[in-house]
Amino acid sequence: MAYSRISIKLLPSFHCLFDKPVQIKVEGLAPRQRVELRSKLVDDRGVIFKASAHYAADESGQVDVSRSPSLGGSYTGVEPMGLFWAMAPETPHSKLLKKNVLSPTLVEIGVLCEDTGEVLASETNERGFMTEGMRRIPLQEDRIRGVLFLPPGKGPFPGILDLYTFGGGICEPRASLLASKGFAVLALAYYVFQDLPKTPPKHVDLEYFEEALTFLKRHPQVQGPGIGILSSSHGCTFTLSMSSFLSGISASVCINGCTLITLKPLHYKDIVIPPHMPNLKNIKITDSGLLDVSTCVSDPILEMNQDSLIPIERASCQFLFAASEDDRNWNSPLFAKRATEMLRNHGKETFELVQYPKAGHLLEVPYMPHCSSGFHGAVGTAVVFGGEPKAHSEAQLDLWLRVQEFFRKHLGNKNICQTAML
Repeated sequence: MAYSRISIKLLPSFHCLFDKPVQIKVEGLAPRQRVELRSKLVDDRGVIFKASAHYAADESGQVDVSRSPSLGGSYTGVEPMGLFWAMAPETPHSKLLKKNVLSPTLVEIGVLCEDTGEVLASETNERGFMTEGMRRIPLQEDRIRGVLFLPPGKGPFPGILDLYTFGGGICEPRASLLASKGFAVLALAYYVFQDLPKTPPKHVDLEYFEEALTFLKRHPQVQGPGIGILSSSHGCTFTLSMSSFLSGISASVCINGCTLITLKPLHYKDIVIPPHMPNLKNIKITDSGLLDVSTCVSDPILEMNQDSLIPIERASCQFLFAASEDDRNWNSPLFAKRATEMLRNHGKETFELVQYPKAGHLLEVPYMPHCSSGFHGAVGTAVVFGGEPKAHSEAQLDLWLRVQEFFRKHLGNKNICQTAML
């Protein structure tokens, strides 16, 4: 059989933003021909991520992934973006790393003969992070280190501080994609970046985060009066503390966070909040031999934890709490519940709460491959993060849309381009 007419189409284009879906069509096959579709990317660390699925062409010799069911492989059923969210790393316990958002992530899509493994056609999806006209500005302002992303246009734009502090360094994909929606976003580094400390500081210096907040509020491209904060995991400690002690914050998003100061004390002027120290005796070992640390941090309302509790009842901002029900890093649903109880007990209904069944700890931007386990700096080895790939992917997409709507609602949207919302 001649395969010269077989082709892969990526619609509406081979190039798109990372958080956007793409329609995959294979044309030119024989009627009912069985094929295997494969996806592959190599991240900035050199780790290979792959997924595959088996399909049968229709009577016209076409496979449309948005309508045709996968018959087996990394996923089954009709999953238009399955070849993306189902990708898994060849190197165990790896989280996809993207350092340079000025270049797209390249995802190779191939169609193979199911019987022989012969490659019949291939195409590359370029999944970018910056829209035309966006500005990426490295920041060294007094003590502040980070990268500021500004949307196209004159502005001013609603301002957001992105506290993605997982493992130190700086993470730009989430900040750049959020800026593509019309927000001015500062991805703030905390340690392991340029001249910042190479290890986590001995205490959380809230005045460093206050300086970043002040910088953003005063920037001519940032629309006032209030700033938004976006955070995940341990970064939520900084968000909740800033919201409690600092002014000028209108909206705070906490994704799988905790209301306790953990591991390191928090310092702000003459205030010191001692840390809750996780009980490592509660570590469990999973059937796969990984550590499960989900029960090491105890209930915030316990008497022994009161000194380490962040006083979020002081906050005047709106909150969005998101919690994964299969978070194995810590008990995020309980912590989110306790946070809302604290606010409600002080007469405040200034929050939204969303929970995601079967989702794990690391909720990223849409179509980011699920990271079910990885290195945990506080533990010093790999731990399980939890979650099932499909449910986790659905949670990431839902949360991403909620985050944008939450910030538009509470930060104002007079200069957010309507087309960026689509």
